[in-house]
Amino acid sequence: MRIGTSPFSAQIRLSQFTSLRVLVVDDDEDIRDLVATYLGSQGVQVFEAESEAGLLDCVARDAPDVILLDVNLGREDGFAIARRLRASWHGGLLMVTGRGDTVDRVVGLEIGADDYITKPFELRELLARIRSVGRRTTVTSPVSAETSNSAGQPTDALRFEEFTLDLQRRTLLNERHETVALTTGEYHLLKVLAENAGRILSRDQLLQQTHHRDAAPFDRTIDVQVGRLRRKLGDNGKEPRLIKAVRGAGYVLSCNVTRSGPNDHA
Repeated sequence: MRIGTSPFSAQIRLSQFTSLRVLVVDDDEDIRDLVATYLGSQGVQVFEAESEAGLLDCVARDAPDVILLDVNLGREDGFAIARRLRASWHGGLLMVTGRGDTVDRVVGLEIGADDYITKPFELRELLARIRSVGRRTTVTSPVSAETSNSAGQPTDALRFEEFTLDLQRRTLLNERHETVALTTGEYHLLKVLAENAGRILSRDQLLQQTHHRDAAPFDRTIDVQVGRLRRKLGDNGKEPRLIKAVRGAGYVLSCNVTRSGPNDHA
């Protein structure tokens, strides 16, 4: 595994503390080199892996912000890898598929991918998708005096029903103060819904605010992420009490939300 470089690297201000860290997982060395060279020329710190073993090694050693994971890795199944990865890692995950099949996209999103892109892709679009996912990467920081009160409760949070969405640590806590694991996409979708509680938001609005892109025809990204969120909130998909669907309009968080913190308001 190596960090991607490019002929333009001398012109780029790279910093291990500030640049986006991306792991490219593909068994095709030519594709890895192409993507690594381009991303490196755009100021992205790139790592490469060709298998699940290499992916896990890089996650443990280099802590990437975003993983670009190909669905087809020779004899390995990218979907199965993503499923195992999501059991313990909740950073940004962008799936790459060689097919335009809607089923592939839905399966990837169901597993926990934040977005997807289809081969052959345009490198500028790939960069835009990576940056979008990277901006939403969940970063968990230790509780400090600035982010919690003397009882250890978050001081900048959205509270609804038995849940607390900690806006400083970007985590969701249940009534027992246990962390409910969210992917970056799930966190931002819940945050947008909670900040607009009682207001119906269309799928296009939600996609724009959480993924910074317009919906493609038959795009089910939001529907799939809502389904995942409902399960984690214990919300019945057939008769949801929290995230409700309004036919032909979109989704709404149907409960009272209160905010505590620097900008307290209901």
